[in-house]
Amino acid sequence: MDTDPVRERILDAAEDLFYARGIQAVGMDAVRDAASVTLRRLYQLFPSKGDLVEAYLARRDARWLHSLVTHVDAAAGTPVERLLAVFDWLEDWFAQSDFHGCAFINSFGELGGTSPQVTAAARHHKDAFHAYLQQLATAAGAAADTGTQIALLAEGAITTAAISATSTPARQAKQAAQLLLTLDSRKVASSA
Repeated sequence: MDTDPVRERILDAAEDLFYARGIQAVGMDAVRDAASVTLRRLYQLFPSKGDLVEAYLARRDARWLHSLVTHVDAAAGTPVERLLAVFDWLEDWFAQSDFHGCAFINSFGELGGTSPQVTAAARHHKDAFHAYLQQLATAAGAAADTGTQIALLAEGAITTAAISATSTPARQAKQAAQLLLTLDSRKVASSA
């Protein structure tokens, strides 16, 4: 892990600005000013805005997934309760004053058609998130398809919460996930 404090300060500034305002709306001068670095130093560390965007998305991916996994790991209980804890974490995230939706969906919406790097970062993040939910669903005794469906519920909740500016979609998605798990367990029991 890179611990260069100047690099981290630049990434902190970029994350705050890109996530709140959008990548295209933020120039390198704004990042420089927010990070309190010279433009020369900024370009030494990130030779292009594309390099900065890639680093921002990679770091956000690692931090976001780590925070989610840490929350779920701390949730004592059954495998089903651990899976449903994902929605509790989402609800907490949605309630934060600086919540602006999914940084990867936002970035892809802005640049996915012109930046293969942004597309790759968004796909990587979504693949990792969906795989994690499928892993939790399988551990809870659900079918892989049920894990995929729960991932779609989570994605819908993220987008809806961003648009509606409320954390309610997390609770609604959690209820739908519980229903899917109940239906899945009934299907498994009837086929046994």
